[in-house]
Amino acid sequence: MTTSWTIKGREFVHCSCDYSCPCQFSGRPSQGDCQVVIAVDIAEGHHKDTRLDGLRIAGIAHWPGAIHEGHGEMLPVVDERANTEQRAALLRIMTGLDTKPGATMFQVYSTTFDTVHEAVFAPIELDMNVVARRARLKVPGVVEARGEPIPNPLTGGEHRARIHQVQGTEYAVAEIGRGSSKWTGATALALKDTHARFADIHLTQDGVR
Repeated sequence: MTTSWTIKGREFVHCSCDYSCPCQFSGRPSQGDCQVVIAVDIAEGHHKDTRLDGLRIAGIAHWPGAIHEGHGEMLPVVDERANTEQRAALLRIMTGLDTKPGATMFQVYSTTFDTVHEAVFAPIELDMNVVARRARLKVPGVVEARGEPIPNPLTGGEHRARIHQVQGTEYAVAEIGRGSSKWTGATALALKDTHARFADIHLTQDGVR
């Protein structure tokens, strides 16, 4: 039996693929492998009786090929403001526990990791505006990332496009932009001007709401 949990908030993702990310359409990653940083600002949430309102989580992951081919590694990052119960609850959600198989990105991705590094508890600075397609993420000593709109090559204005997932495991609608990021440690990497997305999310143990 799955455990009752809910997360409502905003999500910023930056990965190594070209704009729009072929992985969103069951294609292969643009550069052959997949590298991604994700951050979630939780407006409302709970895990059983433990409240998660106002906390943040982040993660860095790398797969040597397409995600479904596995052999990935992941570094979970949890808001240092979380108390002992909240940290345990967030890590159970992030590592796919207490979730119906195949229901959320957390559970799906968990089946593709060979290595999950020890969690980092640190301040997570995240400023974002989903509609404006802008974000700034900083976890001191771990990762820095930013997201912004894609410029229109003809007019120089801001190009706007969305992805709507009917049977997704992460979001219903995401705004698409571009981003840059740099992270250190076990999954050190630097990316520039690649796919980014911004979304309001509502996830439960049973999937996307």
